Amino acid sequence: MTYQRRSKEQLAARVAQDIFDGAVVNLGIGQPTLVANHLPAGREVILQSENGILGMGPAPAEGQEDYDLINAGKQPVTLLKGGAFFHHADSFAMMRGGHLDICVLGAFQVSATGDLANWSTGEPGAIPAVGGAMDLAIGARQTWVMMDLLTKQGASKLVSQCSYPLTGIGCVKRVYSDLATLECTPHGLKLIDTVEGLSHAELEKLVGLPIAAA
Repeated sequence: MTYQRRSKEQLAARVAQDIFDGAVVNLGIGQPTLVANHLPAGREVILQSENGILGMGPAPAEGQEDYDLINAGKQPVTLLKGGAFFHHADSFAMMRGGHLDICVLGAFQVSATGDLANWSTGEPGAIPAVGGAMDLAIGARQTWVMMDLLTKQGASKLVSQCSYPLTGIGCVKRVYSDLATLECTPHGLKLIDTVEGLSHAELEKLVGLPIAAA
C-alpha cells in the first residue's frame, strides 16, 4: 500500500490537535506559525511571541495585514480580545521562567533521546546566532518539533546523535513530521502514529533507528 506525506497544513493541523485547552504556547519561526490557523474552535490556546506578544490569533486575511503587529518571524498576525504587548525582556523572563506549556520549533536534527539542533548547519552564510531558540527549548515545559522527516537528499533528520551544533540536550518530547509522529524518550524513539499506508518496518528503514511500537 502506498502512502502520502502530510502537507504543511495537514501537519500544522496534526500539531494543533494535541495542544490542550488553556495551554500557553510559543510557535517558532517558519512552519510552526501555521499551527495558529488550525487550533480547534472552542479550545482556548494562548499564543506567545518572543518579540513581546501574548494572545495572538490566526494570520490576518489578505489585505488586512498590519505590519506594526508582527510575530518574531516578522509575519503579520492578529490579536485576540485580551491580548497584550510587553517588553522583550519580559517576554524572555516568561520563556525562561517556565511559564510556557509548549513551544513548537523547527529543526535540522533531533536525536532519538531528544537533543535538538535547530539553529545552524555550520554552512557559510548561516544564521550567526541561536536567537531565542535555546531559551524556548529549555524553558518550555514541553518542546515539540515540527519538520519534514527527511532532508532533500533523503537522509533522516532523526538521528542517534546530532552532528550539528546543539540548541538543547534532551529537551524534545515529541516530533511531528510529514510521515509520522514520534515521542523522544531516554530509551529512544516511540511511535505515536504514521500516515496511512506507511508500515512500522518501512518507517524504521527510513529513519535508520529502532522505534518502539505505539
